[in-house]
Amino acid sequence: MKKTLFQKAFALILIALNISCSTNLEEKKISIREIDSIKDFFAPDKRTALFNVEALDDPSGIKLVGESNLPKAVDSLKAILEEKGIQFVDEIKILPSLDLKGKTKAVINISVANLRSNPKHAAELATQAILGTEVNVLKKDSDWYLIQTPDEYLAWVDTGGIQLMDDKGISQWETSNKIIYTNTYGHAYDLTDTTIRISDLVAGSLLKVLGEEGGYYKVEFPDGRQALVSKEEAADYTSWLSSLSYDANALIETSKTLMGVPYLWGGTSTKGVDCSGFTKTIYYMNGIVIPRDASQQIHAGKPIDSIADFSKLDKGDLLFFGRKATDSTAEKVVHVGMWIGNNQFIHSSNMVRVSSVDKNASNYDSYNVNRYLRTKRLLKEEDKNIIKSKKAEEIKG
Repeated sequence: MKKTLFQKAFALILIALNISCSTNLEEKKISIREIDSIKDFFAPDKRTALFNVEALDDPSGIKLVGESNLPKAVDSLKAILEEKGIQFVDEIKILPSLDLKGKTKAVINISVANLRSNPKHAAELATQAILGTEVNVLKKDSDWYLIQTPDEYLAWVDTGGIQLMDDKGISQWETSNKIIYTNTYGHAYDLTDTTIRISDLVAGSLLKVLGEEGGYYKVEFPDGRQALVSKEEAADYTSWLSSLSYDANALIETSKTLMGVPYLWGGTSTKGVDCSGFTKTIYYMNGIVIPRDASQQIHAGKPIDSIADFSKLDKGDLLFFGRKATDSTAEKVVHVGMWIGNNQFIHSSNMVRVSSVDKNASNYDSYNVNRYLRTKRLLKEEDKNIIKSKKAEEIKG
């Protein structure tokens, strides 16, 4: 039976559709592959870089959707797809979001802001940020903001934890005279009655200083609240910066002030610390910003030892513990502590405490010694993952 003209036309349409579908499928595969490649290169660590991009089907070819705070990564992806002749519609949102209306900066406004992995109080505590810390704001979700801390950590903070600012506001905050709170824990008091507390404070809190009144600094919070802070518990921030020696003994002295502070998953303040939050806090209180997590800190600094030859270690070195790599499993870093000499290291495990690598010591830590990975030296090392506050201020100035 001969095919009718309609049947022939219909067959040609089917062939064309199959070719089109095959072409679209192949282009989508290429797009997905290139997205993964770009993500691996520009955003290998989702804790510090955001590149959530997908390739969806679209009548005109491929539709790119999602969001990223990495314009260069998005531009690179589009350039590669164009080079390969792939037609696409670009619907990727570049952060900071335009919905913020220019308020893409903020300053932590409470003693310790709890930063969550998702925009809700029930979400995991990812990390913390201390009063006075400047952060970048990327987007808003209800009463929560996605922010990025100075160590580039991405997390969510509720609206009560920050004071939003535009470029002018953050510039005024940056250039203002400040004090740094140096006690482990304390309070700011009412201007007329120092028995009334305005806020609690933790080590590292930064406040704008307006003047001095007797034994107190008159200070201002990011949201404009004013209070008094004892001079005995704080220091002029500029003078504090100039006094930094980046000395191992200073690190140890700071670490001992946190003895007994409870372990807190996600904690990076003197209210509670996890293991890497503890080492981060020690270094921060001595003018050095290091990466947030143990698995990030291990990539900073200079390698010192990987065979448990503890005689090579200097005070201030960081010891890392976890699971060694095997033929079938990758290395996993799960714990960190700081070497303080005399075969001892200080770390946050249940609480901040001192342990020994000496089998004959009463505080011998067989559990961690048996899972020891290696030691890195961060103090006085030049590394892109290590930021010295004194140098940062000089560059800023």
